[in-house]
Parts: sequence; C-alpha cells; structure tokens
Amino acid sequence: MLFAPASLFGRRRLRDAALAAGLMICYAASDASAPTPAVAAERGFPYNTELMLDARPMPGSRRVPMLVIGAQGETAIEGWCNSVKAQMVVAADTVTILTGSKTEQQCTAERMRGDEELLAALIEVTNWRRDGDVFTLRGTKTLRFRTLTN
Repeated sequence: MLFAPASLFGRRRLRDAALAAGLMICYAASDASAPTPAVAAERGFPYNTELMLDARPMPGSRRVPMLVIGAQGETAIEGWCNSVKAQMVVAADTVTILTGSKTEQQCTAERMRGDEELLAALIEVTNWRRDGDVFTLRGTKTLRFRTLTN
C-alpha cells in the first residue's frame, strides 16, 4: 500500500481552498446582484411548506392559524377555528389568494371572529416577501408567518 506524505494532503487542501476562494471572487465580480442558490431558495415563494402565523394562541386554545402551501399554490388555511381551501396565484412578488370551501365548526365567538378577520386580511393580500423562515404577506394588513421546523 502506498501512503502519501502528510504535507502533500496539506498542500492539496490549501490549493483547493484557494481555488474555491478565487472562484467565489470571480463569481461575485461577474454578477454581484445575482443571489447565491441558497439565498434564492431562502427568498423564493415557499411552495410545499407549512407556515404558522406569528401570533399567540387565543385564550383557552393552543391552536394558531397555519398556511399549508402545496406545489402548485394550492393552500389549506387553518384558522383559529375553521379551515378554508384556497389557491395562491403568484407572479414575481405579487400574490392573489382565492378562497374556496370552508369547514363549519362551531367555536367561541372570539375564535370565529378571528377566522373572519384573518380571511378578510388574506383576501386583501397583494404582495409577499420571504427572508429565511419568515414569510410576510402584505395588503391592508401585514401578516407574518414562520416556517415550521419540526
């Protein structure tokens, strides 16, 4: 069996690191405005994702509204009480949310009112933004959601 001297491995690692650094510098100089693939993924529309509203549960409940967004923008809006089927239509940083059928569970008046307010805000959404695990929907109100990481 042949063994290469340890100094040879050290020089190869140093050469590889220098080559990688040079490539990154060349890439940055050629198109500084282009995001890296990792950054683009963190900022892209969160298809195939479960998102939780950045809010505390209502008194007497542990439930917090969620969006479950599918591969084609098909969405389940899970409110404080009921769920609604929806479709998100995305073009660049704009989004339109079209709602469909809704479950008819009976809950406290506060939770039912919370569902109505949430749906009204979602229907009025016009723009979206994503920064890492934070997904923001903007319209007459701003709604912040966080990616579930469990």
